[in-house]
Amino acid sequence: MVDTTVPDFVYAAKVDEVKEGEILALNIDDTPVALTRLQDTIVAFGDVCTHDDGPLAEGDIEGHCVICPRHGARFDLFTGKPTFPAPYPIPIYEVKIEGDEVKVKLDR
Repeated sequence: MVDTTVPDFVYAAKVDEVKEGEILALNIDDTPVALTRLQDTIVAFGDVCTHDDGPLAEGDIEGHCVICPRHGARFDLFTGKPTFPAPYPIPIYEVKIEGDEVKVKLDR
C-alpha cells in the first residue's frame, strides 16, 4: 500500500533560472515559494514574512539569510530561524535537482 499523505516533489524552475544572490519568486500549488542559490546549493523557502506577511522575495540575500524589505527581519535560509521583529520561522522546503529541473517538496 502506498502512503498518499507523503508530499511529492513538484517542478519549480530550471536550474539556470536560480542565480546566486538573486531571489526567484514562485507560486507552487497556491503556496508562495522563493528560490535562491547559496554557493552551489539551491534553497527553497516560504515567501511570506512571519512579521507582517510581506514578500521576502523583494528583500535581499546577505550571507545565508534573506532580509525582509519592510522591517528588516532576517531569516536563516537553512533553518528558517527568524530575528526580531519576526516571531516565527519561515518554512524551508526540501529541494531535488533532476536533470535541469529544480523540484521542491511542499509541506502539506
